[in-house]
Order: sequence, then C-alpha cells, then structure tokens
Amino acid sequence: MSARQVAIVAGVTTAFGVRPTTWSEMAQEVGAALFREEPELRSEDVDSLFVGAAEPERFAFQSHVAPLAAEQMGLRPDRILQRTELACASGQSAIRSAYAAIAAGLSDIAVAVGIEKMNLPSMAEANASMGCVMDRAWDGPHGATAPPFFAMVAQRHMLEHGTTEEQLAAVSAKNHRFANTNPTSQFYSKVFSREKLARLPLIAPPLRLGDCSSMTDGAAAVVLTADENVRRFTETPAWIRGTGQYSHFHNLAHAGSLTEWPGLTRAARGALGQAGIGIGDIDVAELHDCFTISEIVEYEALGLCPPGRGGAFVEEGRSDVGGDIVVNPRGGLLGCGHPLGATGIAQAVEIFGQLGQRVPAARQAPHAEWGLVHNLSGSANVHSVMVYQGGGT
Repeated sequence: MSARQVAIVAGVTTAFGVRPTTWSEMAQEVGAALFREEPELRSEDVDSLFVGAAEPERFAFQSHVAPLAAEQMGLRPDRILQRTELACASGQSAIRSAYAAIAAGLSDIAVAVGIEKMNLPSMAEANASMGCVMDRAWDGPHGATAPPFFAMVAQRHMLEHGTTEEQLAAVSAKNHRFANTNPTSQFYSKVFSREKLARLPLIAPPLRLGDCSSMTDGAAAVVLTADENVRRFTETPAWIRGTGQYSHFHNLAHAGSLTEWPGLTRAARGALGQAGIGIGDIDVAELHDCFTISEIVEYEALGLCPPGRGGAFVEEGRSDVGGDIVVNPRGGLLGCGHPLGATGIAQAVEIFGQLGQRVPAARQAPHAEWGLVHNLSGSANVHSVMVYQGGGT
C-alpha cells in the first residue's frame, strides 16, 4: 500500500518574547488561536497530538507534558499522543512524527504543537539548563555551551575563508528587518542597522549580542491531514514532499571540521531527493540561524554557494527578496527569538504562509512554490530538513 499524501492546512504562532505566562497558559493560548484561525477544525476531529518540547522539566519543572498540552488545548487524542524531544529541533520532530503517522494510516488529522518557557527568574539557572543540551559530562566542564561553540565556528570560518564581522552583521540586519514585518517576533518593534549591531557587546568573540538568538518564551501549532481531507480546510495547503535527517557525532571531540556540516548536506540531499528537486528549485527557506555564522555555513552546506562563499552570499543580497532565494523571511531565530520546542513549528507556519501567499508583501518570496525548513540540534551535530510544495496535489 502506498503512503498517503500529507499537508499542513493551518498554522498559528503566539507572540514570542520574555513573557509572564506559564507553559500551560501558552498551551491554552496557542490552542485557542488555532481554533480561531481554522473555523472548520473541531476538537473532536483531532485524533493525534504531537508535542515538541525540549526542556520543560528544567524550564517549567513539568514532565509528562503531552497530556497536559492536550488538556489545555481542549483536545482528547484517541489515536496517538506523544512528546518529541530533539533540543532545538523538537518542534520539527513533532511535525515529522505527525507526517509519518498520517502517511502510514495511523492518524487522519493531527496537531503538532511546540511550546517552550525558557525565561526563569534566575538567568544563571536558565543557562545551566541550556548546557544540558551538550555532552554535559565531557563538553560541559570546558564551557562548551552554544555561544562558545558557535564562536569557534565563526573564528575558524574567518581563518579559513576570510569571512568578516560585517558579513555576520549582514545576516542579523536582514533577519531583524524581516522581523519588523512580523508582529509575533520578539524584536518586532526594534530596528537593528549594521552600524548598531557593530556596537553591541561581545558575547563570545567574534559574536556580538546581535549575532546570537535569544532565550524566548512562545508556542506554535500546525494542523496536518491526509490528502482526502485537505480541501475541507484550505485551497492552499503546504504539501510535505520530502524529509531528511542525519546525526554524525555528539561529543565535540568527534566533530571534525567546524566549518563543514556534512550532516546538513546529507539530510538535505535526502529531503530534496525524496521531493525530486534540487536546492536551486527552492524559493524560500527557513534556516536555523541560532547564530549568524550558522546561516552562513548553512548556505554552503546546502549548496546555495561554494564553500567559503557564504559571507559574500548574504552580503550580495542573494538570500534576500530579489536574490537567489529568500531566507528566514519571518525574521529567523535572530529576529523572532528561539523558544526551542516552538521554533521548528513556527518556521513551518511561515512556509505555509509563504506558499499560500498569506504573508506581508515586504517579506513574500515571489511566485513561491517550493519551501524548505532546516533545524540543527546541539552543536550542529544533528540536522533535520523538510521540503514543502504549494498548490495542488
């Protein structure tokens, strides 16, 4: 029996930022928003719920969050209920699991939701929790949390390829400008010119504050269903055409080159191959810009430009509207913030909007037919990619 075709037919994102709301309250909020957004959706229609959440045990002091989210969202799943955890890719993992379940006939209508409450009264405690994403016993004592690791990537890329701080700032300026078109983004109302970015404090040289994504609270959700149900909800779905994933190390001693990410190349090759297209066919992409250097290396690993040319790629406007491909038009992790479990789903919401021509003109990719979402996890050791197509079946 052939697999069923699966599409995203609705999606919402709550406001991202430092919020005085609890994990449970954000589940309520995103659930209410989803039902407002898609009036054809009834709670009894949803047979499965997949919850992306990276560290609720540490950030919200709550485990067993899948049934909690179901209750807060007004859902009673009778087919599949589960949580997915893959650090920064937890949200995309929820979508991939929902897609696989529907394609296999185990579910008909599923919701994938991502929720993360990251801001605690003690920032030291929040940062200690983030350190648990790495190999804590080995890499932790060396201080190898995310900012120092990605700073090493940036330093090495500069040494090998001549990448400049100005090119890093070009990524941040582009994505913050896009965030100014997105009311749900954490930095919606703040303008960051390249000159302003260059004056911000150093976090881990050469990375400045504007080169780093934020500790963020937020939630996002999408509805997925099989082809026979799609037209009940929308005439402009986002069809899932390909998915790929690759993991090639965890301990940093096994990382190999810091400036070559073969895991992303392999994951993208799998997703694009399943879709039957090449990277040149992608019109709009949501890439995992947890740090500015990440987006630059991702251009290269995806094959958008040759190795070492990622800095020039952004500086020349090739990842902007009017360029080769529109990258991170919702504002990326830099402009929107990065609530771990919600990020991958918020990226999918943007691609759904882009392929359906629903987003503001200032960030709309022209004639968008194909979209790609990428998430990395940990120290860029796990990469997850999904490819979407707009239009008909």
